[in-house]
Amino acid sequence: MDTIQILRDLVIIIVSAKFFGLIARRLHAPQVAGEIVAGLLIGPTLFNLVQAGDFLSGMAEIGVILLMFSAGLETDIEKLKKSGLKATILACTGVAVPLVMGTILYMIFYGFAAPGSVEFIKALFIGTILTATSVSITVQVLKELGKISTDVGTTIMSAAIIDDVIGIVVLTAVLGLKDPDSNLLAVCLKTMAFFALSVVVGIGIFKAMQKMDQRWPHTRRIPIMGLALAFALAYIADKYFGVADITGAYVAGIILSSLDDSEYIDRKMDINSYMIFGPVFFASVGLQTNLRTVDITILAFSAAFVVVGLLAKVIGCGVVAKCLKYNTSDSLKIGVGMMTRGEVALIVAQRGLKADIVDSRYFTAVILLIVVSSILTPIFLKAIYASDEAKKA
Repeated sequence: MDTIQILRDLVIIIVSAKFFGLIARRLHAPQVAGEIVAGLLIGPTLFNLVQAGDFLSGMAEIGVILLMFSAGLETDIEKLKKSGLKATILACTGVAVPLVMGTILYMIFYGFAAPGSVEFIKALFIGTILTATSVSITVQVLKELGKISTDVGTTIMSAAIIDDVIGIVVLTAVLGLKDPDSNLLAVCLKTMAFFALSVVVGIGIFKAMQKMDQRWPHTRRIPIMGLALAFALAYIADKYFGVADITGAYVAGIILSSLDDSEYIDRKMDINSYMIFGPVFFASVGLQTNLRTVDITILAFSAAFVVVGLLAKVIGCGVVAKCLKYNTSDSLKIGVGMMTRGEVALIVAQRGLKADIVDSRYFTAVILLIVVSSILTPIFLKAIYASDEAKKA
């Protein structure tokens, strides 16, 4: 390992990622999109200044774990309890419809495969990527419009939380199918065993952390122990249950999400993630993507992937919302509000690359979906609300 080379690579990654991240924010696009573009520019696609090696891959892996731990910390357990049947149904269909449509899309392009085959698992994984929802941009728009506390706003946020939980379970199950000796029943049993253990052990851990938090509030030992828990559950999940390590990190975040100092832990995690591990992860996506190898088929697939990705959430959430007695306008708001994708979709895609299920070429489609959905969602939402106001006037 060449330490000097690593230091040089980190300088290039951090500076370029932050520079293009700020440009993306100025253009009202997700900052992560800029960081991915930075990776494309400094990687094999253009200048080839940095090569993805074992060290950078390890740092990117830590970045993923920190991101998922933070996602778990931000999960509102009380909202989950109060979300009700409607949000749960919307979340389930918001995962099921994209999963099915994404799977069919891959098969249309690359041929239909028998269930259980390698190609079928690839198709299923493409559908899994589409299940992810990132409503951070939607929340920002709803806040600007003063609609965050409305029935529609609450439904979107509650459904998105449940959507993430179900999506992680689906990801875990699909990754488990990659093992040729595994079967769906065994994968599901292992996954259920991990979550059952997490509930039992999690209660004890939460009580212990709660006592620590009450005795030493806002002290560094709280986030340090939280980080140790994230790494421990990530290791246990992968090593002993065959469950994705990011699932363990996400569960660790959920366990600690009800602590009084959960936001304090999240802020401390965000410092590490924002300054180094996050940029390295998102830039590594660009480093692993070589657009020079992209052909017409991949470009056509990427365009179709974006269209299907957007429509799948609108159908899975919007149409079902209409069936749940929401009016047409509110149903459309829910569907559009749920169609944004972000870092979770990238994390899922990266996990598939690591497991050798999908090729890095498909990152092109995922990146395009994130950018397009992040641009269109605010435009569509504001237009729908403006139309409602015009009708009232």
